[in-house]
Amino acid sequence: MKRKIFIYIGIVLAVASASCRKYVEIPIEGRRVLENTEDYASLLYNPNNMLRSYSYPIYAGDDVGSDNDTWQNGIANNSNGRAYSWASEIMLNAAQEDNDWTNLYYSIYVTNLAIVNVMDSKNGTDAQKRKVLAQALVNRAFYYLTLVNIYAKQYDAATAATDPGVPMRLDDLVTGSLDRKSVQTVYNQILADLNQALSISELPNVGDYTTDASKAAGYALLARTYLNMRNFTEAKKAAESALSLQSGLLDLNNYISGFTNYPQRHVDPEVILCKIAGPIGAMPVSNAQLTLFADSVDLRYKVLIKPGSFAGTYNAYLPYIYVKANIANQGYMSGPTVPEMFLIKAECEARANDAGAAVTTLNTLRKKRFTAADYRDLTAANGTAALQLALLERRRELMGSGMRWFDQRRLTKDGLTPTITRVLKGTTYTLEPGSNRYTFAIAQKYIDLNPEITQNPR
Repeated sequence: MKRKIFIYIGIVLAVASASCRKYVEIPIEGRRVLENTEDYASLLYNPNNMLRSYSYPIYAGDDVGSDNDTWQNGIANNSNGRAYSWASEIMLNAAQEDNDWTNLYYSIYVTNLAIVNVMDSKNGTDAQKRKVLAQALVNRAFYYLTLVNIYAKQYDAATAATDPGVPMRLDDLVTGSLDRKSVQTVYNQILADLNQALSISELPNVGDYTTDASKAAGYALLARTYLNMRNFTEAKKAAESALSLQSGLLDLNNYISGFTNYPQRHVDPEVILCKIAGPIGAMPVSNAQLTLFADSVDLRYKVLIKPGSFAGTYNAYLPYIYVKANIANQGYMSGPTVPEMFLIKAECEARANDAGAAVTTLNTLRKKRFTAADYRDLTAANGTAALQLALLERRRELMGSGMRWFDQRRLTKDGLTPTITRVLKGTTYTLEPGSNRYTFAIAQKYIDLNPEITQNPR
């Protein structure tokens, strides 16, 4: 039976650092106690708990940006501008909250509540409890994978065991040590959560809505995790497993004349697990991104990149914006999608020097991104050429999601990350491949309150 999306939460939670070593604060008085299995299910169904994601990596990536004075004036004196210019510290002062950090740990606390307690909850069958447990595990894996790729070094098998990762809490307590576990330890937990979830038969193959964690989501996150670990064999297998359960692609030909029938994000067939990166408003498309659409026949350019006025007179000063967040309540999708799985599969095939398979996979996706008259199959003579094509398609397909920032990090290992230069309010900033600035600083507020948290090299 299909259910309605819950707009209810059994307990009000607020991330805060009001006292030392406290990373969540729960108003107890007058709040409902979590007791029943449905209470824990409702925590996971509440979009205020589980849709949140990140913002600053969107500003940091080279697919977003503008030289327009009005836009630059709007970000120059806030944390968005500091992310855009890859500042040593993103926060403006030692008292400022990092919204990305708090949002991600807020959601982790919610998943921990379910993971720790649901099997002992009341008024639910064992099957219902196992389903909630599995869905909470998938969601927790997403949040830790995101955190470790923002606030820790890129995974490197040679150093992951000693590289500081992020604080990792697996309990439902609001106090305790927040020491940073190693990158390897965090990745091990992500893999353990996903594999445990996938072993639970009650986890649905595909959710009723894209906000529901599923087996497709579990495999998709495994694919993303293994890709970051450079285990391309396992990444390909996981991507194929995800696609065997969910492989729907939108045909952009259907939206050339408008977005009237564009699906809402909770029923979008391309979305495997709905997570929304902020901001929700229009973001400018960088010149570097625009050059990827030099022929202009790609429907990702013709349909999804518009003049700023598309998003209203307030944005009319921007020459070009990426409009996905402005249509059908989409937002910027940071959760795994069907296109991402095709792209992971193709990249892994290219890295295995199977150029034919790689371009076949890419062409399956691209056929939905061109008119029949403009479409041409890609070809590649070898794996190296196919890899270049796969990475270019990632840049076109995943623009505006923050994924470009994470790709810039991981592709340094291949020598495929460019030196990036941008100007903000007359000052030129340069980001070199492998720079410490590819790992965000942890807000000083959290270190001051929890001295066991060590800062990243600046």
